[in-house]
Amino acid sequence: MKVVVLIKRVPDTGIPVQANPEGTDIVRENLSYVMNPYDEFAMEEALRLKEKGVATEIVAVSLGDDGVKETLRNALALGADRAVHLKTEHRAFVPAMATARALATFLKDEGFDLLLMGKEAVDDNQGLVGAYLAQFLGVPIVSYVVKLEISDGTLKAERETDDGAVEVTAPLPAVVTTEKGLNEPRLPTLRGIMMAKRKPIEEKPADLEDGDLHLVKLEMPPTKEAGVVIQDEFPANVEKLLQVLREKKVL
Repeated sequence: MKVVVLIKRVPDTGIPVQANPEGTDIVRENLSYVMNPYDEFAMEEALRLKEKGVATEIVAVSLGDDGVKETLRNALALGADRAVHLKTEHRAFVPAMATARALATFLKDEGFDLLLMGKEAVDDNQGLVGAYLAQFLGVPIVSYVVKLEISDGTLKAERETDDGAVEVTAPLPAVVTTEKGLNEPRLPTLRGIMMAKRKPIEEKPADLEDGDLHLVKLEMPPTKEAGVVIQDEFPANVEKLLQVLREKKVL
């Protein structure tokens, strides 16, 4: 069974980001990048399926400029059998549908039995690529998965919803988006890192359409004002609260 894992290179969430003065992109100097955390769950699940003898090949795929090679190299160090770079030029904002179309074009030729990816990327939080991909590829999708079993060409999954956990089944091939709680991602071993340096990364051109969604301006959220602490005793504190609310034009 061939498992394809889609991974995205994102800025490290532990480092604050700022918009450039033009509002066209974030300031990328001195930023460090990591594999999208939700994609780490997808990668770990693929590795576990292979260890169980369910998966026979793991293919890590990433769309982007040359910077994604570092993330793909990490996937190889973890245990991916192949890594494919769908090369594009850097763009500050890529609509989810354009991303999905470019990925679907490759995946139709590549083929897969199971497609694993994170439920969303932490840089834009769109969470739409998986659904678009399933539509373009004509396969079922099971999203927000926290438990996964594969047997006899069928997947059985437990997914999280607002009303609690739900068990679903779907035939393969299928798209699965992974949620926190599915597993505990491992770190690459020193041996894996050394071996990954010798493995090739396949490179294929990818075309990103412009689409109907465009970035107009990127702005950081306004700084929140400091809170007001009212220390008066009742009933003076009520009068003070009403005064503050009127000054803030809440009332």
